Amino acid sequence: MTAAAETPLRTPLHATHLEHGARMVPFAGWEMPIHYGSILDEHRAVRSGVGLFDLSHMGEIEIRGPEAMAFTRYAVVSDPANLEVGQAQYSMLCQADGGIIDDLILYRLPDGYLLVCNAANHDVVVEHLAALRQAADFDARIDDRSSRTALVAPQGPAAAEVLAGLTDLDLSDLGNYRAARGQVAGVDCLVARTGYTGEDGFELFCDSRRARTIWRALLEAGAAHDIQPCGLGCRDTLRLEAGMPLYGNELDRSVNPYEANLGRVVKLDKGEFAGRAALAAIQQTGPRRRLVGLQLAGDGIARSGYPVLIDGQQVGSVTSGTMSPTLGHAVALAYLPSGEAAVGGQVEVAIRDRQVGAEQVKLPFYRRPQ
Repeated sequence: MTAAAETPLRTPLHATHLEHGARMVPFAGWEMPIHYGSILDEHRAVRSGVGLFDLSHMGEIEIRGPEAMAFTRYAVVSDPANLEVGQAQYSMLCQADGGIIDDLILYRLPDGYLLVCNAANHDVVVEHLAALRQAADFDARIDDRSSRTALVAPQGPAAAEVLAGLTDLDLSDLGNYRAARGQVAGVDCLVARTGYTGEDGFELFCDSRRARTIWRALLEAGAAHDIQPCGLGCRDTLRLEAGMPLYGNELDRSVNPYEANLGRVVKLDKGEFAGRAALAAIQQTGPRRRLVGLQLAGDGIARSGYPVLIDGQQVGSVTSGTMSPTLGHAVALAYLPSGEAAVGGQVEVAIRDRQVGAEQVKLPFYRRPQ
């Protein structure tokens, strides 16, 4: 959404959300469902069965042309040359000082790449890619397909069973972070086994005009599993339990991948790429702070911005926090100085007028049963 826009954007499923009684809220320039009834019920549906998300606000940008691979390798911090056709990887775009412009999922297509970016960063990502291509003179085309693409995501342990009856693809051959072209409810889709919930699940990319067909078919097929439409509220609690960072909370231009414990994504040995010099220097010296997981010992929820203390002195701040529906206790993410970031370390979180003890724990907070 541009700064000049006066009204929020709406996904192709907007009317469908209203039919289901969704509470709609502004989010990243869009009007999106926050929940349909109970965030807790929707969260539990994804953990125990299957939930259905509309992610059509996300950006979808294809890179094609003779130098599509070379340009994509230059633009992102990972190495897309290592991908097979149909394989995906988590990656980031970084600015010259190593700060994160956006985190994204990157798919290798038969004739190029698909970058799926955050809705709030869509315009910035498109502009950044265009500037990189022009500056380095790559023979590659940037095709922003966001307005033409819908993204529907069934997530949860029963997602594969629900989807299997609607698609011509053999889902047993589709591994995690893999994607394949096929039909879902008679609609051509790119079916990806990816998600942001910590559960098994799928993201279905289709023509925006066919989104309602897929949505309704999934709800009908999932009735036996008590499928529930799910909003952004439970998507946030699910991703937090899974220890996944959210742009605008854990990630932004003031944060580099090593601080966010995402240094594994950065491939310094692939050659020159945007932000490489700064990231190489950080990798050598080490980051000045690190993202940690906190398990609170007392009552209260550590909200974004709450101070984190050691010996009464503030050393960091909470970036995200919630009462974990799955684990039954409060959890949070926070940045601490690298010297203080250690599993088992004790801190306190200032919650209003109280200081609540918390222990640094290994992430993720929740890992799905295998």
